Amino acid sequence: MTDVTKRYEEAKAKYAAIGVDTDAALKALQDVKISMHCWQGDDVKGFLTPEGELTGGIMATGNYPGAAHTPEQLRQDLEKAYSLIPGKHKLNLHAIYLDTDENVDLNEIEPKHFAKWVEWAKEQGLGLDFNPTFFSHPMMKDGMTLSHPDKAVREYWIEHGKRARKIAAYMGEETGQVCIDNFWVPDGMKDNPIDRYQPRKRLMESLDEIFSVEYSEDFTQDAVESKLFGLGAEAYTVGSHEFYMGYGLTRNKLVCLDAGHFHPTEVISNKLSSLALFSKGVMLHVSRPVRWDSDHVVIMDDELQDIAKELVRNDLMERTNIGLDFFDATINRIAAWVIGTRNTQKALLKAMLEPTKELQKMELNFDFTSRLAITEELKDFPYADIWNYFCEQNNVPVGLDWLTEVQAYEKEVLANR
Repeated sequence: MTDVTKRYEEAKAKYAAIGVDTDAALKALQDVKISMHCWQGDDVKGFLTPEGELTGGIMATGNYPGAAHTPEQLRQDLEKAYSLIPGKHKLNLHAIYLDTDENVDLNEIEPKHFAKWVEWAKEQGLGLDFNPTFFSHPMMKDGMTLSHPDKAVREYWIEHGKRARKIAAYMGEETGQVCIDNFWVPDGMKDNPIDRYQPRKRLMESLDEIFSVEYSEDFTQDAVESKLFGLGAEAYTVGSHEFYMGYGLTRNKLVCLDAGHFHPTEVISNKLSSLALFSKGVMLHVSRPVRWDSDHVVIMDDELQDIAKELVRNDLMERTNIGLDFFDATINRIAAWVIGTRNTQKALLKAMLEPTKELQKMELNFDFTSRLAITEELKDFPYADIWNYFCEQNNVPVGLDWLTEVQAYEKEVLANR
């Protein structure tokens, strides 16, 4: 028996004393697939116009060495990251990450331009999610795409959206895992607009045309994502939370909640139970805003834990697709993936290790004293021993051992890139 196993058995007994089955919790965690975002690996540059300007109200800061410059390099880095994360997961691809020798534009992309990604995902046992890219392109005019008053601009982006959905269906059919196709459209204005209505009407009509073709939900599902503001769109974002809440509910789409896309004092954890009452499902972009939508690496903060608790306590895991969205170029990019993904898994595990039914029963009986006492006592329970055992069972490094592997890999990469 290893020391990790010994400590697990001791922790297991302690949790059993309060009615928690740690084996069942680990089995549930094993089934959770985190959709890890490709754009952490190269600072959201992609392979369509990698030397172009990053637009759409987003920014990647830092110049840490070792960024991926080709699809092959990005896949190599992803493989390293996945090898340090327990479980089998998904990869979230943006359209600008196509892998082709053809000179192709966003309104011309086809499934064949992502065939290498699909074959790689199948070899790795990974699922794929997808995103049309409505930024970092000359056809984003005046800060707008699908809501632009110029019909020619809108038609370009409508065609892109249609092709993205076809690609997502192809990915889902090939991998045998549903591909979530998430639409985030950064259209907005820097200063106060006179007309907020017409741009939203144009966005609605553009999306309706994009979604006019039906695809089997066995292969792909559409999600729509809101945002409060971005750089250059501080005063008005066309695709607000209210817009996409209404659109998603009336068009039977998944609603994507990004932890960084709301007011700095607003959290998405408190929205999940309300949304669950009315929506078909949720797509999460787990991120960490610092004063604005700054997409910091996910840490084990209160909001991450609250998101996990809401999902587990309300039995929402099967209706929720968990993805990550951050890009930090000030630190090792692979380490960022590993830290963010493992923290998300840890938060879910902590939530799964609560005696949820007993706590709910106390609440129904208005026994708030016991509820408070137990939830506070749980903070000192040895969940880390359960997590370390989970890592050991999945043959990935325990504790900080993963960092040693990343540092060794970094030296190898820097010698060859």
